[in-house]
Amino acid sequence: MTSRICSLIAMALAATACSPAPQYDVVIRHGAVYDGTGVAGVVEDLAIQGDRIVALGDLSRAHGRQEFDATGLAVAPGFINMLSHSESSLLADGRSQGAIRQGVTLEVFGESSMGPLNEQMKNDQAARQGDIKYDITWTTLGEYLDHLVASGTSSNVASFVSAATVRINEIGYVNRPPTKEELDRMRGHVKVAMDEGAMGLTSALIYTPGTFAKTDELIELAKVASASGGMYISHMRSEGNRLLEAIDELLTIARSANIRAEIYHLKAGGQQNWSKLDAAIAKVEAARKEGLDITADMYTYTAGSTGLDAAMPPWVQEGGYNAWAARLRDPKIRDRLRREMLVNSDEWENLMVQAGGEGTLLVGFRNEALRVNAGKRLAQVAKERGKSIQDTAMDLVVEDGSRVQVVYFLMSEDNVRRQIALPWVSFGADASSMATEGVFIKTSTHPRSYGNVARLLGKYVRDEKVIPLEEAVRKLTSLPAATLRIKERGRLASGYFADVVVFDPMTINEHGTYEKPHQYATGVKHVWVNGVQVLRDGDHTGAKPGRVVRGPGWKART
Repeated sequence: MTSRICSLIAMALAATACSPAPQYDVVIRHGAVYDGTGVAGVVEDLAIQGDRIVALGDLSRAHGRQEFDATGLAVAPGFINMLSHSESSLLADGRSQGAIRQGVTLEVFGESSMGPLNEQMKNDQAARQGDIKYDITWTTLGEYLDHLVASGTSSNVASFVSAATVRINEIGYVNRPPTKEELDRMRGHVKVAMDEGAMGLTSALIYTPGTFAKTDELIELAKVASASGGMYISHMRSEGNRLLEAIDELLTIARSANIRAEIYHLKAGGQQNWSKLDAAIAKVEAARKEGLDITADMYTYTAGSTGLDAAMPPWVQEGGYNAWAARLRDPKIRDRLRREMLVNSDEWENLMVQAGGEGTLLVGFRNEALRVNAGKRLAQVAKERGKSIQDTAMDLVVEDGSRVQVVYFLMSEDNVRRQIALPWVSFGADASSMATEGVFIKTSTHPRSYGNVARLLGKYVRDEKVIPLEEAVRKLTSLPAATLRIKERGRLASGYFADVVVFDPMTINEHGTYEKPHQYATGVKHVWVNGVQVLRDGDHTGAKPGRVVRGPGWKART
């Protein structure tokens, strides 16, 4: 009997030795694999076949049509950017270089969504276009996403539907509640977007006309998103003077609509509000203990970026840009505005008074004649013009034909570190993925366009050790994927889509500055999106394999 067993074992070993070695499209060898779950990296191999990860472990017997030695490097799931404004930048250049070179493989849009649009909205959007020009051939959000991917993009894309976009579609830019019939149609727009694969509903409550929406209106729209399995995500009504009250509103919407909710770019803005972060965290954690599914995202800088509309009260902006600019030409209105722009009000979010003229950096202009001011502080331009800061801001909005993009220095470095360590916080650049060439370099931007992830992994993980690398990878991958209810992405596991990043944790760094933002991050060696390599040895391959990632309510169209 023993002889018989030994013979069978010998035959099995011989058969194994003679069996053909498995062959894969790609084998990445000897890297420290961080699978996205938060466990420490394990040195092993990873294989890709088609658009999927098919094996991890000791693949020494396997062969790859392409093989990569990742010795000394980290291998991670593709990173997820929870707040991207790349809707138009990817139409201009689908390579998404600023993000891909940081390992970002999924861009999530929607703070202001690209649909649903009516004809007036299409005309307005076309009129507002700056350096990036594109034809608006879509009406719904789903049609936009399909159009973008058909035009070619290196990253995957997803989107929320914006409550403000839905509101504009039905009642424009006026400050009034919707009628019952209008609200019913607004609910219908949200349902269509959810059926097309939206991740949920967004709100941006410091901007007109979003600020005109009352809590009950948002609850009704959020109920529709919830019924489709979606979530609610909000640029809250205040991130400064009324931060805690704004969190209360978000929690009210979450409870009333029975919906998961996330805070966009968590912060305590303005030095007088920095101490509120402890109470803000306590509110969220108490809600989580209560059973509410509440999360947040953030960017890794102490300055935010938006427009000079955040320096002026909502009433002057009612009706849209043209009405706003007309009011700014009225001497009586300007007298009133000069006073209100200097008030640190609880009634509206005045970012310029929190940052001050010296803390307001001008970065984005449509009018080429004004671009000499890019990179200057508002206080400096006011001095050069011999005018007050308020008058200079008003004049620039009129002269530029836009809200003028600016950077506001608002946050505390200590608070940034504190937020990074929170286990329920992921990351969103709150910026466009850009390139250091072509149309993008005609004007300035915020360095987070090129460095949000690299700054996290370099400055805060490697250099300052705020969190370990495995936790940072989790917060960039499986955490946002779980938050969004995305299937088969966000982890390195057999059967998951092959969104894979290979980077050097010892050298990854941002290089963009506020003065010179158009500089790529370095340290990411290779990136695959859906099994196709888009970055090789730090250089873009030109491939555009990106797909639309659909939300949980998606109903495939036959």
